[in-house]
Amino acid sequence: MGLTLSLKDIIIRLLLATIVGGVIGYEREYHNRAAGFRTQILVCVGAAIVSLIEIRLGQDVFEFVKDNYYIRSVIKIDYARLGSQFISGIGFLGAGTILQNKGSVKGLTTAASLWVVACLGLAIGMGYYNLGILGFLFIFLTLVSLKKFQSKFITKAGEKCFEIIYEKDSQVLEFIDKIFTQKGVKIKSIEFFGRNNNEAVQYKNAIYRVELPNYIEVGEIINKLSINDGIIKISEYNDI
Repeated sequence: MGLTLSLKDIIIRLLLATIVGGVIGYEREYHNRAAGFRTQILVCVGAAIVSLIEIRLGQDVFEFVKDNYYIRSVIKIDYARLGSQFISGIGFLGAGTILQNKGSVKGLTTAASLWVVACLGLAIGMGYYNLGILGFLFIFLTLVSLKKFQSKFITKAGEKCFEIIYEKDSQVLEFIDKIFTQKGVKIKSIEFFGRNNNEAVQYKNAIYRVELPNYIEVGEIINKLSINDGIIKISEYNDI
């Protein structure tokens, strides 16, 4: 990592931070999480900018001390200070993505993704491209591929979660209860979240935590529920 940064270096680092934050943000946005595409980009690019500022400060101090040799023992610069304060500040942003309702907590993974995206931005801004890219690959692997591993080997057998987005004024809830009763599905908990769109129709989210009989497949439940016109989207819900 050199002290001198060209305009090309700055553009490359900010562009790479935008791509890394955007890919992780897209994954979060796709799963309807609070901190999505634009938020993750802003965090990653912001962290990269902090790193670039630190490098520029180091360059300015170096030039100043070189021209004023007699004060070299007085002026010091701490490269880690701005970055550490930025990481601490991300904690407050991450706290806004965590929801607690009736003893359950959701949003921890999204909060963690914000924090780690900030770390990636700092690494990229400092010019540690190998660290930033490898870190991004491991993070993306964790968010995407390990979710299937968690669902198959860690989550309790028979226990599943469904996220259902439905029209607010429809009779969807009665329909869902009817299907679950017919299929012998035991409802363990339900969480409701408001969802207001700019369109005339308002939607709501419901997270159903259920226990499936051994003879029932997840796809069968989704197919049965999806025939209702009031249900906008239904998917298996694997994370917090």
